Amino acid sequence: MAKPLSTKMSAKKSAPHAVAGEDESARGRLLSAATHLFCKNGINATGIDAIIEEAGTAKTTLYKLFGSKTNLVNAVLESEGKQWREWFIGAMEDGGGDAQAKLTRIFPALKSWFAQERFYGCPFINAVGEHDKDAKQFRNIALKHKKIVLGHIEKLAGELGSSEPAVLAHQLGLLIDGAIVAAMISRDPCVADTAALTAGPLLGLKAKKKRAADQLEAV
Repeated sequence: MAKPLSTKMSAKKSAPHAVAGEDESARGRLLSAATHLFCKNGINATGIDAIIEEAGTAKTTLYKLFGSKTNLVNAVLESEGKQWREWFIGAMEDGGGDAQAKLTRIFPALKSWFAQERFYGCPFINAVGEHDKDAKQFRNIALKHKKIVLGHIEKLAGELGSSEPAVLAHQLGLLIDGAIVAAMISRDPCVADTAALTAGPLLGLKAKKKRAADQLEAV
């Protein structure tokens, strides 16, 4: 329920920073509610009323902070993408080790994600999938996200000794996307294990090439 107008005016006069804090808190609740509902029910199936009900805010607050549902969708995708990338890259990097060790952590990390109660697939794949396939709006955000993810994998592929790190990165990217969709449909986290088995020879072959090259240099 919205606060009375008089309370808002008083707060604005006496504590402008408090109002800013309230807006930020409302923004966080709206993003959280929209993320959950968009991912669970779909963007088109989720109306503004459902979002503000779950967030506990007024409709005017949503429009004040985001301007439109489209802007809210964009904000959700940007926020989700940033959080997911930080988690995913962290999952590869945590524990250290060489590039092969980091790359082999991809699918165990995905398996843990797939097992979560609120796993509803990739928000970017879902957003592009349920909208006009000629529309660039969500596709551009999705491509930006994918470029960052593949860029990190490509860097590790280069460290691994791959002669074509970009190709290896895209191969792993296809396995990642395929596993995400399969897990969303089947609700079976173990699809990540199958993807890992498929990725194994790719990573093993590249690692063998690197070791062979090292041996030649040693000779």
